[in-house]
Amino acid sequence: MQLIDIGANLTHESFERDRDAVLERARAAGVVQMVITGASRAESPRALELAQQHPGFLYATAGVHPHHAIEYTAECDAQIRALHAHAEVVAVGECGLDFNRDFSPRPAQRRAFEMQLQIAADLHAAGRSKPLFLHQRDAHDDFLAVMKNFDGQHGPAVVHCFTAEKRELFDYLDRDWYIGITGWLCDERRGAHLRELVKHIPHERLMIETDCPYLLPRNLKPAPKDRRNEPAFLAHIVEEVARDRGEDVALTAARATATTRGFFGLPTLG
Repeated sequence: MQLIDIGANLTHESFERDRDAVLERARAAGVVQMVITGASRAESPRALELAQQHPGFLYATAGVHPHHAIEYTAECDAQIRALHAHAEVVAVGECGLDFNRDFSPRPAQRRAFEMQLQIAADLHAAGRSKPLFLHQRDAHDDFLAVMKNFDGQHGPAVVHCFTAEKRELFDYLDRDWYIGITGWLCDERRGAHLRELVKHIPHERLMIETDCPYLLPRNLKPAPKDRRNEPAFLAHIVEEVARDRGEDVALTAARATATTRGFFGLPTLG
């Protein structure tokens, strides 16, 4: 069974002490490729660096998360654009809107989001289209309004780490966007609704991710003492998704892997 983690924050400081061991555990658990999330001006170049150190295994996105939108200057935009010249960078983002915590002012979030969507539009117009790696939390209507301004100007899009309700899910599916599901589904306090919603995601729109080191599945046994999530636990998430969809886990895994490779343009492994 081959698995691909579409959202691994391997630049996080918690992985500095044992990143090589984390990668080995991932391989042992069937994770054959990973996309490292570039979520800030500092982390996006580091994500590319890690991908270049592990060709064929690690890939990267390049962007700025809405939490860091205040740092998205013209100079930052030029730096992110330069990263997209590299083949290892396979998506624009993580970008979007997050009105849950408002770590950056909302006008700054919108501006950073629009500037990154313009990167995607420019790549698309130049024949070098890359998909969008999107983030949305408590900003659904504003998020759709910004995206509407770029209709037809970008490649495929995935709303990563989907945790919202049915209305949001169907709005995204109606636009032919992809959905990333994490271990949030395993959280009986906040994610129980996802167990029903995942049944409605067409298999050709479904991808799986850990969003590590965040969102450790609450029903993982035994749980790591440090509570850090890591890519090796992707197999557990796939098992949970398969059960909720009423599918054989091997089928869910194979479909998600095929969908992910097509979305990011990753090579098929022997």
